[in-house]
Amino acid sequence: MSVFLSVADTLNFSRSSQALFMSVSAVSRTISRLEAEVGQPLFQRDRRNVSLTHAGSEFREFARRTLAEWQQLQRSLDSEGELAGEVSLYCSVTASHTLLAPILASFRAAFPSVEIMMHTGDQADGVSRVLTGQDELAVTIRPLQLPSRMDFLPLLDSPLQFCIPASACLVRDKVLGERDAGGIDWESLPLIVPERGTTKDILDDWLRDQGIRPRIYAQVAGHEAIVAMVSLGLGVGIAPQLVIESSGPGQNVETLHSVAELPALSIGLAALRQRLESPLVHALWDVAGQTYPRCV
Repeated sequence: MSVFLSVADTLNFSRSSQALFMSVSAVSRTISRLEAEVGQPLFQRDRRNVSLTHAGSEFREFARRTLAEWQQLQRSLDSEGELAGEVSLYCSVTASHTLLAPILASFRAAFPSVEIMMHTGDQADGVSRVLTGQDELAVTIRPLQLPSRMDFLPLLDSPLQFCIPASACLVRDKVLGERDAGGIDWESLPLIVPERGTTKDILDDWLRDQGIRPRIYAQVAGHEAIVAMVSLGLGVGIAPQLVIESSGPGQNVETLHSVAELPALSIGLAALRQRLESPLVHALWDVAGQTYPRCV
């Protein structure tokens, strides 16, 4: 399994052989035996290039999960009955120091031998990282269509809001002037929107329902980046109230309450249903539910 994963990562038999302290022919024979067991080629290779086949891409995710579970089992067996090991968790920067803080404090107190491997980035990537096995859990917004093999634990709801710069500028003056005059001309406003994710899906639906052809100033990754750009006076943004209130640049933006009927976002934990069979993953899931009990 480790030989396959090395070649899948490097796409180079020579580099993998050096990293594994094996001959190139031994690496090649190992891959050939594995392909015979699987019944399909896992790599396409010629004299210059190596690439994964479709079957190889699927087997890579299986191999990653299997290796992680084996390592987790080894750590658990070494702990003499105490729950121990590692849980991989993905979240945005805002979630890491707001929503997650009380969960992790309770979890560490209950399971001091379990390590949390945290990765941060755009929350819109959370579902895909869980589906591909890169992380076991993700703090994310519930997608409009939850994948059938995934479970979602709601922790809190946050209204989705439009926001404008708090300081005087052309964007702020235009929005407030039009609002006070009876209606905002959305098609003339520079909008700063997410490039992907549930917020983008909701915004696209709202714009379509309103018959608005938006003027998109920028599409960016992450709600924090949207709030930061709005604070600089570059346009009107959209983000969860939680992000606006928690991020540093949020002090320099103003929320436009009641200018649009947008649904509240459900923010929580996402995990593959089969991964919840792991005692470590299930323990963190349970602690999160106990920390935010009113939404469970």
